[in-house]
Amino acid sequence: MRADSPEDLRIAGLTRLSTVDWPDMLAATVFLQGCPWDCFYCHNPALIPPRAAAAMSWDELAAFLDSRVGLLDAVVFSGGEPTMQPALGAAMAAVRERGFAVGLHTGGAYPLQLGRVLPLVDWVGLDIKTTARDYAAVTGRSGSSERAWRSLELVLGAHLAREHTDRPLGYEVRTTVHSGAIDESGLAELGCRLADAGVRSWALQRFRETGARAPLPRTAADARPVALDGVPTDRFDRFVIR
Repeated sequence: MRADSPEDLRIAGLTRLSTVDWPDMLAATVFLQGCPWDCFYCHNPALIPPRAAAAMSWDELAAFLDSRVGLLDAVVFSGGEPTMQPALGAAMAAVRERGFAVGLHTGGAYPLQLGRVLPLVDWVGLDIKTTARDYAAVTGRSGSSERAWRSLELVLGAHLAREHTDRPLGYEVRTTVHSGAIDESGLAELGCRLADAGVRSWALQRFRETGARAPLPRTAADARPVALDGVPTDRFDRFVIR
């Protein structure tokens, strides 16, 4: 069987310079095609179909990265769901060989694959979308809560294991706030559960209509503002609202 190769990566797009996809880093963000979940508020719904045609080849991406050595700090793999692609690890290794740090945005849909690539990753942005009882309503898939929380366990475990090494693993847990996904009591509950699990960095992201489907699937059109007063912010070392 042929080993996975970066050439097998299905690349949906590239942001050549980003200051927001990995806090405090100058990064190029590579968007990968395909996601097993169908989050109703997804702002990249065109990236959900796994077999859509690639927008660029690995050779094109590699040539761009070679031209940015010494100018960019990092490459972030985003999506879609990057861990859906078997070639992700090979691509990360190729990026590291060029001297870039590696970031990953993931919803945690594939804990086994996440565990395989974590040794190649320097920072993870992990989505934890809502409380366990409401997860399937957000993602459109049963079992998604269990997968996401198992992925969180892996990230936190790797963070602790590498904390005092020359390659620590940074992370941020992120939750999109939409009244169809989580309300005030749910945010308070989720914040406490995250803190109890050992999460120290949590970001709340207010839903924005840009890029999302209209009307949003599987939810009421009249979303209401969600108050953040009851969020247990004092239980986190780093807490941000975007």
